[in-house]
Order: sequence, then C-alpha cells, then structure tokens
Amino acid sequence: MRISSGVPAAALAYILWGLFPLYIKQIEAVPALEIVAHRSVWCLVFMLALLAAMRRFAWLRDVLRQPRTLGVFALSALLLSANWLVYVWAVNHGRVLDASLGYFINPLVNVMLGYLVLHERPRRGQWAAVAIAAIGVLWLTIGAGNLPWIALVLAASFGCYGLLRKTAPLGAIEGLTLETLVMAPLMIALLGWFALGGFDGAGRFAQGDVALDGWLLLAGPLTAIPLLLFAYGARRVTLATLGLLQYLGPSIQFLLGVFLYKEPFDPARGIGFALIWSALVVYSAEGLWQMRRGAAAPAAA
Repeated sequence: MRISSGVPAAALAYILWGLFPLYIKQIEAVPALEIVAHRSVWCLVFMLALLAAMRRFAWLRDVLRQPRTLGVFALSALLLSANWLVYVWAVNHGRVLDASLGYFINPLVNVMLGYLVLHERPRRGQWAAVAIAAIGVLWLTIGAGNLPWIALVLAASFGCYGLLRKTAPLGAIEGLTLETLVMAPLMIALLGWFALGGFDGAGRFAQGDVALDGWLLLAGPLTAIPLLLFAYGARRVTLATLGLLQYLGPSIQFLLGVFLYKEPFDPARGIGFALIWSALVVYSAEGLWQMRRGAAAPAAA
C-alpha cells in the first residue's frame, strides 16, 4: 500500500507540537496574550519572506476580491489564535497534562465533526469510542472534581480549525499567510499596547534581554513550520488518519508533563485518562480493521 505524502508531513507536525512546551517554558515570563501576538506577527514575517523567495504573491490580489474566502480564513485565524492562547496559558500555568488531554480527545472530535458537518457516517466502533471518551470526560468532571475545560476548548478549536483547512481553497503556504495577515492589525496593536505598558505594566520584548528577544523572534518559524506541515498533510489524508497520527503530539506532551515537569497525576485523574486512552484503542483498532478489510477486498476480487 502506497503511503500518502501527507502522512510523514502530518506526523512531523504532531511531533513538533508535542515538543512545543519545551519552547514555551523558555519564555514563560511573558504573558500568554503577548506570546500569541508575537507568534502571529513573526509567523507572518516568516511567511512573507518565504513567499518573496518563491515569488508567489499573485494569488493575494485575487483572494482580496473574494469576501467569502476572506471570511473563511478570518474564522480559521480566530480559531487558531484561540487555540494558541489557551495552550500557551495552560503550559505557563503548569497544565501540560490538561493540554495533552485535549489533543487526545481531538481525534474523536474529528469523528463528530465529520458526522455533523461533512455528513460522514461513523461506524459502530467509532460511536463506541466517542461514547467511552464522553464517559471519561464525565468522570474527570464528577469523579476527579474538575471540568477539563482546557482540554475541551483545545480539542474543539483545533478540530474546527482542521476541518476548515481541509476544505479551504488555498494551499498550505497561502492559507497560513492569509490567516496571519487578517490577524495582523489586531496582533500589532496588542504588541504596541504591551510596549506602552498595557495590561501588566510593560511588554517583555526589546527590554534589554537579548536571549528573550531571540526566543520571541524564533516564535515565527517555530509556529509556521509545523502549521505548514499540518496544512499540507491535512489536505492529503482523511480526518480519520489525522486522528491516528495525532496521538504522537499528546503522548509526547503527557510524558513531558509527568516526568519532566512533575505535574500531579492522582489515581482519580488516571482513571479519566485511562478511559480516554481506551476510547482511542477502540477507535484505532476499528480503523485498522477497516483499512485491512478495504485492502483485502480488491485483492480477493
């Protein structure tokens, strides 16, 4: 069976996202909102430089005359920014495990989005996985006494973002450029507000800490590269395949949260995670069985 070119691209994107807490911890003194603004602005600079090197600006003139396309990418940009903000806040506040849970849930959110939006028909095994995951979320809310809101927001926002990018008319490079471009006025205004002492007193950029400035500038390529890989992969594989590959990211985040950052992982919380993992085992096993069944049918014919 020939592997789609989207598989390695999406897999590498998830690995880089799994390691992203290591980067965020380097700039944890910076407020989450300011980090998101830097990510967006420097990502735009990186993308414009890439387009200039490739001489690919002709598409922009046509897109600016298409209000519907602009609206779709404005919505995807808002979803992406919301996802970034919650994720950065979670890592900076010692909630890496909660963030990892959100990305464990996301494959099952993709199943529901495929059913509700794309009118796909989930199979019985997929419905069973969704039901088990729902029980896990309910357990974390009641048994562990804490609604996993971080996980739910991350799963919903990134699932909807992935759906929009899968159906969007632009390619990976153009799409990410347009997303950061439509958000640029707001993000530049936020950076100006921080520089003038807004919110918590003063912005952290260009205040004499050269190392911190370098880390913040690095947010551009570190943000753009995995997103480009994801956008490239998402357009070439099914939502179900994306769900399988996404286990890479949260697994790395989980290991970082437990073993590197020593976040609390009590038995009640462990039961909730175990239910989510059980749902993913059911989902993965059912998906692999369907793939083998599909591959065997032409051979038998």
